[in-house]
This record gives sequence, structure tokens and C-alpha cells, in this order.
Amino acid sequence: MNQQELSTLLTSLRSQSQETEWVEFKENNTDPDQIGEYLSALSNSAAMHRKDAAYIVWGVENGTHNVVGTSFKPRQAKKGSEELENWLLRLLAPRIDMKIHEFQENGHAVVIFEVQPAQHTPVAFSGTEYIRVGSLKKKLKEYPEKERALWLFFSETPFEKGIAFKSVASEDVLRLIDYPACFELLKQPLPDNRAGILERLNREKVIVERGDDCFDITNVGAILFARNLTKFDRLARKVLRVIQYKDKSRVETVREQAGNKGYAVGFEGAIGFINNLLPQNEQIEQALRKTVSVYPEIAIRELVANALIHQDFSMTGTGPMVEIFSDRIEVTNPGTPLIDTLRFIDEPPQSRNEDLAALMRRMSICEERGSGVDKVIFYVELFQLPAPEFVVTDSHTKAILYAPMLLNEMAQKDRIRACYQHACLRYVSNAQMTNSSFRDRLGIDQKNYSIASRIIRETIDADLVRPVDPATGTRYMKYLPFWA
Repeated sequence: MNQQELSTLLTSLRSQSQETEWVEFKENNTDPDQIGEYLSALSNSAAMHRKDAAYIVWGVENGTHNVVGTSFKPRQAKKGSEELENWLLRLLAPRIDMKIHEFQENGHAVVIFEVQPAQHTPVAFSGTEYIRVGSLKKKLKEYPEKERALWLFFSETPFEKGIAFKSVASEDVLRLIDYPACFELLKQPLPDNRAGILERLNREKVIVERGDDCFDITNVGAILFARNLTKFDRLARKVLRVIQYKDKSRVETVREQAGNKGYAVGFEGAIGFINNLLPQNEQIEQALRKTVSVYPEIAIRELVANALIHQDFSMTGTGPMVEIFSDRIEVTNPGTPLIDTLRFIDEPPQSRNEDLAALMRRMSICEERGSGVDKVIFYVELFQLPAPEFVVTDSHTKAILYAPMLLNEMAQKDRIRACYQHACLRYVSNAQMTNSSFRDRLGIDQKNYSIASRIIRETIDADLVRPVDPATGTRYMKYLPFWA
């Protein structure tokens, strides 16, 4: 903000009849722990009162709201040997965006902390969540009715409807948003004037009109169509990172790149970049030599799109990532899935980010009917690759594609996973797994049918598949996934 904007903001805050639950006035109270607790309380209160930001103002007298000045210099302050700002942000969880403004008002020094409202979960300082009750700072747990109201707000306000950049002039909207690519991806004609472009972006919820040639850019608008995501402070860590390693471990990095474009406008470029890093084989067809990727491109596309769409945006300091090893590719996104990984292939899709998913479907970047994982497994089988693996940690979801591997190189869990996924794929394709179909899946010669039978038996013992009719002879037996 410039001097005029800061003066206007200060006047607006001082005009409050008393300290609100989202504004705190101070003169020279600079105790770091108190500041941290107020940041938690104000952030949570701003969310509950649907405010765009909360504020701590130094240099204004509490009772009269007169500007009296302050000696507080936050950028020079420290807690121990650590800079105050870093110390505060480190102890806030989840980490929030905080902007510090220092300026002069009528010859008096004023400091304003502009604080991001809590999103998706209450903000805690040093492990404790706070809230404002009138002008008092209290522990949130002591006020269960306010805690319930706060969680209700989170459930009603998805990430996409949040604001990434507020109060933006129209020319800056067109500078920050790649609107030609946006219209092209949405298969809409590009309006021939600024007013038409802004009106259409407003209808698509990329921006929200505030009046007087001023707009807010929504989270969904920025995350999909930003020319440069790093221009949006709260979304900068959500860029897609691609890392290539030399071998099977993370010891030595060959190449690392973080894309800075919005997911939609940068998707094709990201997929092309990933494919260029993947190992390739040469095939000869009708005397012509052709280079073919070891991994099916459509599987890469689906897994990357899923990681972008289904991530938990409330998790700070982490974003989607593609890691390329000599023997596998790992695609990781923040957040745990809403359905069991064993049901990825048949359950209808569920996403935390429905508006984001809907727009990605309209642009044909992701599947409309949740058949993306079906496609991944189909093409993995077509390429005769080991079965993909889906892993859930405490806070992340990871999809792993494995490079070609001989059957005798696969661990038992890999063979069982291949058998289960094959049974699932056959079932959703209105067919049933047999010994013959499973032999074809793993490239097992007919004379070695007993190998396939043994793996099927191991998968039955793992409670992942079952015979359609246990009384049927082994030669003619058919199998279903456990949930069918």
C-alpha cells in the first residue's frame, strides 16, 4: 500500500466506535507472546465475522483512537536471536499471511499488522487457539459456541471462494490474469473490449467486482489462470514442483523446476516438461524407428491433474510435486483422500475443491466422471508396467508409477496389487478376471498358468478378490474385487 492508501485504512479503522473483534489498538505494548496470541485471536475472529483481514494498530490510543505515535519498530525487533516476524510466523499454525506496514501519520509513527483471516482451520499460537470476545482475548476452547460458529464458517467457505488478491484495479487484473488463455481454455470467444473481458471473468468467478473499477481476484481465478502465481503471496507455495533425481534415491538431484503459471494455463507446458525428463524406448514399426516413452503420457496427465485438483489448500508451506527417479515417478499432493485408496477405481470422485474441479473438467484437463484412475490402470496394463501404488501418509497422498520390471523382480505386495487392480478394471469394464486375463496382464506364458493361480490365491488370502462361484473348477473360475 502507498501512503494515501495506508492513511485511508487508518482513518477507516479509527472510525470504529470501539475496539471490534477484528481490530486491536496499541501504543507501545510489544511483548512478543502477547502479539502472537493477538494474531491468533484476530485471525480467527476475522474469519468468524467474514472480514477480509484483521488488524493490530500501534500508535493509536485505545480509548480515544487518537493518533499518538509509537516507538515500536517490528522489522528491527527480535525474540532472542531470531527476527520477530519469523518467530511469530513459525509459532502460528497453520501459518498465515501477515503484512507489516510502517508509515507516518501527521508526524506520528504508526505500525499496522494486516492479518489474514483463518481458513479451513482455527489458527493457533504456540499450540493454543485464541478468539476475541468483545475487546478481550480469550482461549477458543473456553467458548465452545464460538468454536462451533468458526467451524461452521469453514464448512461454508471453500477455498475457491476465498480472495487471493483484493482491491485490484482493472488494468492490474488483466496484467495478473492470463485472460486470453482463460477464454481459449473455456472455449469462449475473447470479448473485444476491457469491460466485456472483466464482465465475463466476473461471471466465471475468476474475479469479484467491488465497484469503482476495483475487483477482487478469487483463489480459483488465481490458481488456474495466474500469469505468475508468485505474485499472489498466499498461493506462491502452491506451484507445481518437478524434481529429477539421478538414481533411485533423493541423494543427488539432476534438475528441479517450479512452475509459476496457474494450473490451467500452465498444464500442457508442465506435462511436456515432465515427459521430456522421462526415459524412452525406441520401437521399429514398418521399418520406421519411433521413440516411445516408458510411461504412458495419459497416466502422467491424469495423476498430475488429480494431484492439483484434490490437494488440501489449507495446508501451508507445501504444494503438489512430481519426483522422477530412475525406477519410478512419484506424484504427491498435500492432504489425505476423502475415499479409501482401494476404491479409487470405482467410487464416484469426491473433492474438497468442487469449483476448481468443475472448471478443470470444462477445460478437459481432468475426467468428468471420475474415470481418471481407471485410465491410469488401463494404460499401465497396456504398457505392461507394474501396478501403480497409492500411498497415504499423515498429511499427503502419493501416487507411484513404476518403471518396467520382470515378474520375478516384483515383491509379493506388487503382484497382489496388480491382481487386485486387474480385477477392479475388469469389473468396471463389465467383465470378470480369469486366470487367462491375468496371465495376459503380467505377460505369463500359458504353460505357466500355475504362477498366475498362485498370485490369485495370495490376493484372495489378502481379502482383496473373491471367486464368483467357489464351486467352479479352477480352469473356469472367475474373480471379483472384494467390494463387488
